[in-house]
Amino acid sequence: MGIFDKLKGEFVDIIEWTDSTTDTMVYRFERHQNEIKYGAKLTVRESQCAVFVDEGQFADVFDPGMYTLETSNLPLLSTLKGWKHGFNSPFKSEVYFVNTKRFNDQKWGTKNPIMMRDQDFGMVRVRAFGSYAMRVLDAKVFLKEVVGTNWMFGTEQIADQLRNYLVSGFAEAVAEAKMPVLDLYSHYDDMGDMLTKMMQPKFASLGIELLDLMVENVSVPPEVEQAIDTRSKMGAVGNLDNYMKFQAADAMVKGAENPGGMGGAGAQMAAGLMMGQQMAQSMTPPAQAPAAPAAPAAPASPPPLPTKEFFVGVNGQQTGPYAENVLGQMIASGQVQKDTLVWSAGMDAWKAAGEVAELSGFFGQTPPPMPQ
Repeated sequence: MGIFDKLKGEFVDIIEWTDSTTDTMVYRFERHQNEIKYGAKLTVRESQCAVFVDEGQFADVFDPGMYTLETSNLPLLSTLKGWKHGFNSPFKSEVYFVNTKRFNDQKWGTKNPIMMRDQDFGMVRVRAFGSYAMRVLDAKVFLKEVVGTNWMFGTEQIADQLRNYLVSGFAEAVAEAKMPVLDLYSHYDDMGDMLTKMMQPKFASLGIELLDLMVENVSVPPEVEQAIDTRSKMGAVGNLDNYMKFQAADAMVKGAENPGGMGGAGAQMAAGLMMGQQMAQSMTPPAQAPAAPAAPAAPASPPPLPTKEFFVGVNGQQTGPYAENVLGQMIASGQVQKDTLVWSAGMDAWKAAGEVAELSGFFGQTPPPMPQ
């Protein structure tokens, strides 16, 4: 090899970088034992910028385009090197190509649950994850604060740091929003916008722009999910008292369709009447303890008269006794008809319920039977 061939190989005539990856953010132009020749061609493609560094100091930054490296195109580098009257000899300078395209589908998520205070469930542990996009906003700041002297820098080398920023910001955003856990599921877009505004200054301090941050899922522990499901079931049932009445009526209808069960129709009717009595007792509010009198108490009123009780005959079987108000509810629900035989203390014999003065008033409150 002649001396001219050796000198020719030491001069770089074309400076360019074609990215064959999808995650490289910075590439330092390889110049091992090579010098940049005066008048060399610099090619910067779209979604790139080139930064010249001379002896550790930032010099010129080139946007997309093709340049001939001369003193007119290198004003800062010429000042650093003191080229007052131009130069013709080769020079050494590091060239960093910075990828300014969008890096999409970057993942973030909580490694550990975040504790938050919820107005419905108290203290709740919440997990969240999503995705975001980013791009280099300021090449010099990014090289100075993040890349350093690495000859190649990829997204995976900064992903953990950015994820920690977002997780911390999510916890702060949830605390500021004071939003119940149940409402978070319908406000993913609002949470994403709020988190983007909060995190943009931190990303900008690294020379990065945060784009299209999305909250894709917010989850709670299984026991909280079970509590939410239980509350949904209770909301679907509605009025618990009406639900119990419906269940009792449904059980009576099924018993009538199966005469062989529970000892025949008489036993089924008796079970229905007993269930009605239990419901009436459960609906009666418990008596409250009297408060201590502040002054001499007034003369006590006479005790209430005892409620009259009736026995009910069902298919030749005696059931009861039932209090008068309970029997009124049975009449209202259709369990006792006008021709149902009843008897109470003081009556000479069994009589139809419609002929008893104490019970006749209950039948006027019920509609006539439906036609067959």
